[in-house]
Amino acid sequence: MEPIPWRERVRQEDALLEQLEGLVADSAKRRAEALREGVAELGSVYAVAKDRGKSWTAIDKAIKKQDKKNRPAGTGPATTE
Repeated sequence: MEPIPWRERVRQEDALLEQLEGLVADSAKRRAEALREGVAELGSVYAVAKDRGKSWTAIDKAIKKQDKKNRPAGTGPATTE
């Protein structure tokens, strides 16, 4: 049995990494949605963090990161140069 050439192995691993990155992004989006529901139910980011045993900043960042990714380009705060 002939070993797989290194170039092919690198190509396969690149494809796997791309697939995994997509799965991670999808999971982060679903997690942020669930955290938003938790905030709506419990009333605050702090309450969700306490329930999950996480810091409130970790919960807040997870939600805001997805909010930023979902915001259409050009809808952020105006900047002046």
